[in-house]
Amino acid sequence: MKAAVVDNLHGQFQVQEITLDDPAPHEVRVKVEASGLCHTDLHFVNHDLGTHWPAVLGHEVAGTVQSVGSEVTEFEAGDHVVASLIQYCGHCMSCLEGRSYQCGNPEETQRAEDQPSRLSRNGAPINQAFGLGGFAAEILTHRNQLAKVPKGIPFSRAALLGCGVITGAGAAINTAGVRPGDSVAVIGVGGVGLSVLSGARLAGAATIIAIDVQPSKLDLAKKFGATHVINSADVDVVKAVREITGGGSDHSFEVVGLKQTAEDALSMARMGGSAYLIGVQQPGRKIEVDVMTEMIFGQKKIQGIKMGSTNIKKDIPRYAQLYLDGQLNLDDLISQEISLRDINDAYKKLEGGAIARSVITSFD
Repeated sequence: MKAAVVDNLHGQFQVQEITLDDPAPHEVRVKVEASGLCHTDLHFVNHDLGTHWPAVLGHEVAGTVQSVGSEVTEFEAGDHVVASLIQYCGHCMSCLEGRSYQCGNPEETQRAEDQPSRLSRNGAPINQAFGLGGFAAEILTHRNQLAKVPKGIPFSRAALLGCGVITGAGAAINTAGVRPGDSVAVIGVGGVGLSVLSGARLAGAATIIAIDVQPSKLDLAKKFGATHVINSADVDVVKAVREITGGGSDHSFEVVGLKQTAEDALSMARMGGSAYLIGVQQPGRKIEVDVMTEMIFGQKKIQGIKMGSTNIKKDIPRYAQLYLDGQLNLDDLISQEISLRDINDAYKKLEGGAIARSVITSFD
């Protein structure tokens, strides 16, 4: 089958023929119908985060089940599924308490060292990033990394539910617990940031502020529920948020991954408000916090968010149904549908901030 393989750190995606193994007892083989380009994959290519090379990346996947392992009863051939990089065992304390996104044994979804690699090239193993390797014509993954979705949702839209949408919407709904009437500020309105806006709107927030330096993205943000937009290249963004909200936002979300924007998120929160950090930061980066002003007198909270505190088996089908019911905008998240061979050019556009999401829908 064809896959986009990266051979080394800072490498390019190269479309090559590789081999996919047969399903082990708890695994599912899926024909990939759509695979979204998330900035996280590019972050792993460009920064030394311990990834083993060569590797197939890609983790926003929607497709059709082809075959299942002997212990799989939840799925059958023909099911439409969405894959997620959330890996969980199902029996640790976090999983039993409903926090599968904080699983203590995610390695249990991987094959053991004495088992053959799921992916290989000319007989040599290839690393399957995130347990998925979604930049390929097919994937082989653990059943716990899949959620079944209604067949009415287009694959290109469903793929976005695997990461960007659940991370953003889940941050507002699951982690922050946004309530009707709350005020929300979102710094960075790419694919994840736009989904934070959607989640805040679904939760009933009254004031939803989108912040970015790209005018086109700010225009797009209005389609996802933004009641106000701020171009942070032109104004003091903290002052502007305080003026709009009358003192600061109840919830501020940082979805850029920069020191300054993380500090701004905390500063623009009202007394007793919260700042949530979602954007992927460079390893080792630190932020500065005035503990007395912000944390003690300001009584503010700051929290990191991973994957929107999502339970994929419950949340992904729910978001899919919300899309089908016309309540969740996924259509405007997609900037372009591309072929696998166009992946390098599409990532250049994504890195430049010009587009929200590209989705691979052709693997020829």
